Amino acid sequence: MKRNGMCPICYIKQFLGIRKKVSKFSIDEDYRNEICPTPPMGWSSWNTFRNQIDDNLILQIAKAMKDKGLLDAGYKYINLDDCWHSSMRDKNGDLQGDLVRFPRGIAPLVDDANKMGFKVGIYSSNGKYTCEDLPASLGNEQRDANTFAKWGIEYFKYDYCHHSIVPKYAPLVYAISLFKDGKYVEIDCTNAKLDGLAKFMPTGKVECKKYISGLDAGLGIATFDNINVEEDGEYVLTIHIIKKGMYDKFLQADVNGKKYFYEVPPQHFFNNTARFQQIVSLKKGNNVIKLSNPISNRADGAFYQYYNMGQCLKRASEGKKPIVYSICEWGWNGPYKWGAKAGNLWRTTADIRPIWPWIKILYDKTVIRHEYSGVGSYNDPDMLEVGNGKLTLNQNRAHFSLWCMMNAPLILGNDIRSMPDSVLEIISKKELIALNQDPLGKACKRIKKGLVDILAKPLADGSTAICFFNRGMLKKKSSLSIDKLAADSYVGFKLAKKYSIKELWTGAEAEVTDKIECKLEGCSVKVFVVKGCE
Repeated sequence: MKRNGMCPICYIKQFLGIRKKVSKFSIDEDYRNEICPTPPMGWSSWNTFRNQIDDNLILQIAKAMKDKGLLDAGYKYINLDDCWHSSMRDKNGDLQGDLVRFPRGIAPLVDDANKMGFKVGIYSSNGKYTCEDLPASLGNEQRDANTFAKWGIEYFKYDYCHHSIVPKYAPLVYAISLFKDGKYVEIDCTNAKLDGLAKFMPTGKVECKKYISGLDAGLGIATFDNINVEEDGEYVLTIHIIKKGMYDKFLQADVNGKKYFYEVPPQHFFNNTARFQQIVSLKKGNNVIKLSNPISNRADGAFYQYYNMGQCLKRASEGKKPIVYSICEWGWNGPYKWGAKAGNLWRTTADIRPIWPWIKILYDKTVIRHEYSGVGSYNDPDMLEVGNGKLTLNQNRAHFSLWCMMNAPLILGNDIRSMPDSVLEIISKKELIALNQDPLGKACKRIKKGLVDILAKPLADGSTAICFFNRGMLKKKSSLSIDKLAADSYVGFKLAKKYSIKELWTGAEAEVTDKIECKLEGCSVKVFVVKGCE
């Protein structure tokens, strides 16, 4: 724990834990950009092809998807995962496709896929490099977002490899200044009102007499509430700092509720002071500027970084095709808590593998997060492995059913060109896809956990989907009391004298009065839609 210019008493309070957060990284509005009111459906190159992708392969996959009816079934995104691009940025500093495997560049590929009826997605990582050590987007967020938008990209997956931790330390601010149309005004730090551990400290420097310390980790805040300007417009907001410490620092300027960010590198001491700038919007008359570093832990930092990229995507796509934003943060920092503020979908887990016990682990980690999923924002337990590895027919059906019930994105990962008919039948099953794409947008809730899990998913027409999932290898019997189903407030099922039920994999229909019963093979599911009869 660094003192970072704090007053000694404040440092002791921080060290001893005698502190109260007065600032935290929070966003008022959800990210939802109205382009995926239901979970996105498509295909990704990673699970099967890894780094063996090229222009011709992608177009072959697109053609096979269209020929086999998957485009009509709803799978509209063709996503290029890692290894689509060159290890060199171009002469302008922009990302470019692999110069051998995508010699035409990415834009012509996007055009060809669009002509077939597909949308194209692309990949980068929240670090200097991707997981395969190719150029990534940290520090180039707006540049790369602009490149993707220019190419016509409509889906973006942002990974977490080579990520950098956002520092909890703030720079030492001795003044702020505003500049517009040749007019410059500097405001000394002593005009700010301080809260928390923020304190004025003497500098001992000729350039200024005092600075503000204690803005670290959400424990202090400085408010300039008398910033008057003569007209609306964009101004250069400069933060003037005292140089301190060979470590990174971070500062948030909250300007009338809109947030701007300053990333400050380790300081070399050729000068005593430094200036960092952002373009901010001010309104005529009085404005309020609040300075703090609200980052107090890794989760705050991850939220900030993913939020920042999302805002870059929104700016880049203005007047162009909107971009679905997939946050691939691996579930390390509780993205289900903040994902809806940052993007459209967020990974709840580590990478999937075509291994049945591993798939069950990802299911377990995601199904308990049902309340965080909703229209336009989804828990993502990673791409589908249906048709990959040595999964059995029952395991493939169960895997697909669980993802549909959880409102997970349905992103295929198999070789569409050569898959057997049994796999095509599973991934194109209309009744299961309809559950996933139901406009109510509620993910299933696990209402019973055991050797056989029972999931309930409310649907827009008032019916409820019920999935019985046999976790083990042996045959099982299971049943569900409809009274218990109706007692759950999340499910919201309405009681009736009798109920119609339909099992979606077999099409079998029946009427029941009090409970649903079924027999299950090992590693299998049965999925019913239940509705009260008039």
